[in-house]
Amino acid sequence: MLKPVPRRRLIVLAGTGLLAALAGCRSTDILPTGDDLAEVETEGALPIVNDLRASQGLSTLSKSPAAETAALAQAKRMAKAGKMSHLIGFNDSFLERMKATAVPLPAAENIATGQDSVERAVQAWIDSRKHLENMLGGYQGLGVAVARDPSSANRPYWAMVLSA
Repeated sequence: MLKPVPRRRLIVLAGTGLLAALAGCRSTDILPTGDDLAEVETEGALPIVNDLRASQGLSTLSKSPAAETAALAQAKRMAKAGKMSHLIGFNDSFLERMKATAVPLPAAENIATGQDSVERAVQAWIDSRKHLENMLGGYQGLGVAVARDPSSANRPYWAMVLSA
C-alpha cells in the first residue's frame, strides 16, 4: 500500500517540476522590438503620389535614399515619444534634421498617425490641404517610413519627406 503524500509536499514537488520544465524554455518577445517596429514604405507610396502628380500635369518623384533616412528617423522619433509632432525635443529643428541626413533642400515633411497602411496614410495626406500642397510642390525626391509604438499597441507613426 502507498503512503499518502502530504499536501504541502505535493505543492513543492509540482512547483519544482514546473520550474524545471520552464528552465528549458526559451523566452521570445510577443511584440517585435527596435528596428523591427520601423520600416521604409516609399515603394508603396511612390506610385500613389506619382499618379496624383501626373493627374495635375506635374513631374513624377523618384525614391530618395536621403529622404527615406530622414523619414525613418522622424517616424522612429515620434513612435519613441508616443506623439505626432514635427518638433520633438528642446532644440529640434526641421532644417537641421534635413541637413543631418543630407536631404537636398528645399524639403517638406508630412506626418500622420493611426493609419494601418501606406495607402491610408497617403490618402490622409491627400485629404489635407497643406499636406496635399506639399505633395504637389516642386520636389524631385520622396521618402516614406512608418514606426510603431509598442507601448500603445503598436500605433503607427508615419513620416513623408519630399526633397529637391
